[in-house]
Amino acid sequence: MRLQDKVAIVTGGASGIGEFTVREMLKQGAKVVIADFDDAGGQKLADELGEGVSFIHVDVSNEEQVEAMVKHSVDTFGKVDILFSNAGIGSTGSTHELSLEDWNKTISVNLSGVFLCAKYALIEMVKQGSGSIVNCASILGHVGQAATASYTAAKGGVVNMTRALAVEYASQGIRVNAVCPGYINTPLLDQLDDATRKHLVSLHPLGRLGESQEVANAVVFLASDEASFVTGANLLVDGGYTAQ
Repeated sequence: MRLQDKVAIVTGGASGIGEFTVREMLKQGAKVVIADFDDAGGQKLADELGEGVSFIHVDVSNEEQVEAMVKHSVDTFGKVDILFSNAGIGSTGSTHELSLEDWNKTISVNLSGVFLCAKYALIEMVKQGSGSIVNCASILGHVGQAATASYTAAKGGVVNMTRALAVEYASQGIRVNAVCPGYINTPLLDQLDDATRKHLVSLHPLGRLGESQEVANAVVFLASDEASFVTGANLLVDGGYTAQ
């Protein structure tokens, strides 16, 4: 198994891409900490998956909670080998109508949260001289889209922070990469009308939306020793969206 005897933390692990990644990591032999703001969903998933999984509540924009999350992993499973920094929130709206409060909320979760999770995971990884961090960025970290200023700013920051951390910690046996999904077929998109959904599909040369399992597969690859010579990469899982 690709992650045998590894210990992973997955933020935003209670649903969507996070949940699929938790399941795939467990299948590949890892022990997994599900970290999420959704207590009911996170605990339900942990109870379903049973041995080798633990849930902890975390708001990734809260430094004390992030520190506690990493401590929980060490106390429960003995270490932290892998961090999938997946938790995030969406944000759309005209920039000239965007409040500073809403801007700061998006940045605090989608960018500062990734920094905080990396910071505390790195403390443990530096001690053990090994580790793999995978950040969840986005196609919107590479290309622009109207009415997404705070979201694209945050994801662009994640893309370049990934590169910076990769360079900084390579000599200490720690790899840092990012996965950059296109539009993924999650429950969030179920709210869209047929015309909007059809338009989103048309933006992807492969002619469909992505699936959460496809992103999870990419995350597990980056986290595993199969990617042992891969660091500072931003792996696009976008059906060709950004190739146009």
